[in-house]
Amino acid sequence: MMVSANSMEAGAAQPHGGDLAAASALFPQAPRPWIDLSTGINPWPYPLPDIPASAWARLPEPAQERALCAAAATAYGVADPALLVAAPGSQILIQTLPFLRAPGHVQVLAPTYGEHAPAWARAGHRVEQVAGLPSPDGPLPDVLLLVNPNNPDGRIVPPASLLALADALAARGGWLVVDEAFCDLMQELSLAPGIGRPGLLVLRSFGKFYGLAGLRLGFLLGPESLVAAMADRLGPWRVAGPALLVASQALADIDWQTATRARLASAHQSLKTALTEAGIEPVGGTALFQLVRSPDGVDLFTALAQAGFWTRRFPDRPGLIRLGHPPDAHSFGRLCQILRSY
Repeated sequence: MMVSANSMEAGAAQPHGGDLAAASALFPQAPRPWIDLSTGINPWPYPLPDIPASAWARLPEPAQERALCAAAATAYGVADPALLVAAPGSQILIQTLPFLRAPGHVQVLAPTYGEHAPAWARAGHRVEQVAGLPSPDGPLPDVLLLVNPNNPDGRIVPPASLLALADALAARGGWLVVDEAFCDLMQELSLAPGIGRPGLLVLRSFGKFYGLAGLRLGFLLGPESLVAAMADRLGPWRVAGPALLVASQALADIDWQTATRARLASAHQSLKTALTEAGIEPVGGTALFQLVRSPDGVDLFTALAQAGFWTRRFPDRPGLIRLGHPPDAHSFGRLCQILRSY
């Protein structure tokens, strides 16, 4: 499917999860508080350390940002901290990256996260959303972009296939851009250890796995010259002082990361079992969320919303909804009860 720059207006908002004000407007009689399953964010966040008052009162210091980048490089397996830059959320990286090269032909592996294609179109690129990856030996775009593992269906592309495409694209001055927002859960998929080779760029999101989306932190990994260009675009004091302190500690906390991966894997299996036993078909997902198809004749999104569970629906794909993990045993039991009733 071809998507022109004109068909993606700069001000057009993409639908996302997490809008509980919209949930309340649509379902004013639903019980409160909402159980928000719509975002794909870990409901068991990293425990916040004590944050000194100076972190709120002073501008962040360059040494603090260097410490964060060093911690991120170690956590992601990047050889040199100079090959990544921190930003206040991956969203600003998604919107800024397309302006770091001249307009050209961009292919986005779809369906996927809705912000990527419009961002490239706004920067004047010719955007094509494709259902499959090109061959390294065939015609290639100037930029190839995908999310791995994918949102919302959990689609996985093996790293070896992506590295072959990265090399083929780089040989003609192109880029492979891989959004690894959910790769903390599947480290074996990450291309971060290969960062530094020409034309390979990776986006990482901090908030999803660590459950601290409000902290607003993301990283661009890539060749040093491109990372420096992004840093220049973003300007000084890119990340707030409290975020620098929290994230530096979390990225170095291997014990918490290991325990959290195990916890999310167990929760994933429990949710999948509950859905299957209720006759609801899981059609994809990751350890943070399940994508399901409503049974015939059942509007599962509405049924869950009326019971106080907010999930993510997809207007262009009726019948599909994405739901994450309830935060505690009580809400999980309520969810199972509702699912069984359908």
